[in-house]
Amino acid sequence: MKVIIVLALLMAAAIAAPVDPVNAVAQILRSSFDQQPEGGYVFNFETDNGIVRDENGELKQVVDEENKPQNVVVVRGSYTYTDPEGKKETINYYADETGYHAEGDSVPKAQ
Repeated sequence: MKVIIVLALLMAAAIAAPVDPVNAVAQILRSSFDQQPEGGYVFNFETDNGIVRDENGELKQVVDEENKPQNVVVVRGSYTYTDPEGKKETINYYADETGYHAEGDSVPKAQ
């Protein structure tokens, strides 16, 4: 009988324990990916903990150092999340043949 009471108390404590927001598994509310025949795409998702990401890519032809044409995918997008202090943070970015470029309140500014 004592074992059952102890197990019941442990179970009640586990059920009543607060959820750890850092280690909680987010549920996906919406998600889509559309691959376009010419090489571009549109991608997005949203989770129940406030993370939102939107991105698109398009094929672009550039000339390399040897004047040879190369195809690159130019990516543009943004993501939003809640930082540990509870503030919403949005990062906008793009990536192309010049590299990855991001801006947002938490991204250091170039000097």
